[in-house]
Amino acid sequence: VGCDRSKNLVDICGEKHFQAFVCDALSVPIHSGSCDACISIAVIHHFSTAERRLAAIRELTRLLRPGGMALIYVWAMEQEYKNQKSKYLKEKNGSKNKEKKMNTGTAQRPLSDQVADNSSQDSACSDRLHNDSKEEGCDAKPGADSRLPVHTNRTSFHSQDLLVPWHLKGGTKKKEESVDAGLVPAGFKESQELSPVFHRYYHVFCEGELEAACRSLDCVRVQKSYYDQGNWCVILEKL
Repeated sequence: VGCDRSKNLVDICGEKHFQAFVCDALSVPIHSGSCDACISIAVIHHFSTAERRLAAIRELTRLLRPGGMALIYVWAMEQEYKNQKSKYLKEKNGSKNKEKKMNTGTAQRPLSDQVADNSSQDSACSDRLHNDSKEEGCDAKPGADSRLPVHTNRTSFHSQDLLVPWHLKGGTKKKEESVDAGLVPAGFKESQELSPVFHRYYHVFCEGELEAACRSLDCVRVQKSYYDQGNWCVILEKL
């Protein structure tokens, strides 16, 4: 059984004869302790506060029966790990990446959600892990710049909290250029004409951050924590 916040994606599952429904990851309409296993792939990194990310993990574990397992994947800050670039960094378009910075201005968000934009991945992760009890970065001060950076696709991350550009494919494309799901990441396929761009919020996780959040819950045991192609991953067992 699958669930997603997007009705259009759930409809696609129905067309393929899969069982799926629309729901909120913070409030899943399934009885507690009724699932043998749960999978959360590329979901939790879209929640904008540490409290909401932890609540999503807690809700996932609520669904599990004792002894049940959960697998969680989130996007990693470290897109280059142990001297190996992730698939995300390697998959650049042929024409020198045509990664226009999508008007790399920034978008506004409340100062209360701000995390300082550190100049390196290491310092950003270190600051986050030492200050994980606060949602604001250690360098955040009253009156500081409260704008989120807009990420340039297929490049390393320089901030844990950012906006990633997505292209909306319009109806003016040639038939062979159409995309089933409607939305594709910027840089996934070259456009021959301008199309609307939307910015999607991400919190990219530092090494140890997802595992630490999971270990803060008394009801689960972390069975495994690992890195997989630009993602931090945890396997949990419900106690």
